[in-house]
Amino acid sequence: QVQLVESGGGLVQAGGSLRLSCAASGPTFSRYTLGWLRQAPGKGREFVAAIVGIGEITAYKDSVKCRFTISRDNAKNMLYLQMNALKPEDTAVYSCAATQKTSYFRDSAYDYWGQGTQVTVSS
Repeated sequence: QVQLVESGGGLVQAGGSLRLSCAASGPTFSRYTLGWLRQAPGKGREFVAAIVGIGEITAYKDSVKCRFTISRDNAKNMLYLQMNALKPEDTAVYSCAATQKTSYFRDSAYDYWGQGTQVTVSS
């Protein structure tokens, strides 16, 4: 069982930055692939980024490549999402999630979820 708690969301102007954190509990944290997914108002949840193992494999949604960076610290059971050059279309509730499946692009692949943190980008 993995429990996840996000923090770091907030209101920021377009072009600004935010760093999301996700604290995880559980003795086998390093065995999980971790992801960030988001859900904007009136839209379905979408994949943002994922990181496998100790970070040797990362994947990003095309629209956030070169702006967002996912990282993890397995010693501290922490997951991060550094978001730079934020745009109004990045406004959403961001959730961290964990899976042991090999697929990580679909939200249905994830077994454990945090409660989500709101990110609002004003124009």
